[in-house]
Amino acid sequence: MPHAELKYSNDLSLDAPAILATIDAIIRDYDAGAGDCKGRAYPAIEFNYTHVIAEISMLPKAHRDHAFMNALIADLEVAIKSHLTQPSFFSLKVSFLPTTYVTNHFEP
Repeated sequence: MPHAELKYSNDLSLDAPAILATIDAIIRDYDAGAGDCKGRAYPAIEFNYTHVIAEISMLPKAHRDHAFMNALIADLEVAIKSHLTQPSFFSLKVSFLPTTYVTNHFEP
């Protein structure tokens, strides 16, 4: 179950739900068994320089090797930037969660 966080300066006009949906779709294209990518967006009211940072975290799996991650990152970067319409600094981080991380679906 991947997680995506989109943090950006609120002087940008962007469609955060569309970007998060794009991230989810790309992860599914690469790894159909990844599960739903839970996404959150945080527009920053106070900031220094116009910017966007996308941080994606997922569990480590044997097939998510260096080549897999490099290809995933490259496609994510192109896709996320395609949603941007204003000049800004851009950062993308894709990382693995520790083995002590627990994620599942809870239904009372």
